[in-house]
Amino acid sequence: MSSGKPKAGKGATASGRPALAQDPHAVKEPKENNLEQAIGREVREFRKALGITVADLATATGLSVGMLSKIENGAISPSLTTLQAVARALGVPITDLFKRFEEPRNAVFVKAGEGVQVERRGTRAGHQYNLLGYLEGNTSGVLVEPYVISLTEDSDIFPAFQHQGTELIYMLEGEVLYRHGDETYRMLPGDSLFFDADAPHGPEELITRPIRYLSIIAYPQRGSQD
Repeated sequence: MSSGKPKAGKGATASGRPALAQDPHAVKEPKENNLEQAIGREVREFRKALGITVADLATATGLSVGMLSKIENGAISPSLTTLQAVARALGVPITDLFKRFEEPRNAVFVKAGEGVQVERRGTRAGHQYNLLGYLEGNTSGVLVEPYVISLTEDSDIFPAFQHQGTELIYMLEGEVLYRHGDETYRMLPGDSLFFDADAPHGPEELITRPIRYLSIIAYPQRGSQD
């Protein structure tokens, strides 16, 4: 049985702390509050992705460097004819220049006890899954499925789940011996387990029931769940 202590790996610093690629407390630039700024930002990003300068874009469009600089800075409202020339030079549909302004940022709010009960592989073993939310087509490139999973006296063990992505288990109630690959973890309320979900995993012994835990599964948006 594992001690439950995190182990240093490739992504760890000399102090043993994980070397995270993103600051969870960082403040992102605010969403453009007008159409001109949104268009300008898209033009700049498409241009940089092509590895060309404002002067190169000016030559390709027949517009002046000053005009393009104002467009990229959101300082003017360009005509559709101008935007069409810019989009053609960048090799993108003109509608792509409006995406940042139009793209919604969604959120899902679920009141206590109102999660949607869904069918998954574990349902056959008496595991109840309540889906807490789902954002399809989000901007992160990752799909996340958050569930509250409940196991009762009628539930069976099932240590053989395997699927894409990574998973976080956070215990809310009860006690379970949870298997991941060749390791088992005795989990109590407040304990968590974060793992590669491609290895066989699941509850191997239901010690104290009822058992409830939060399961958050993340996998690439283009992939599909088993």
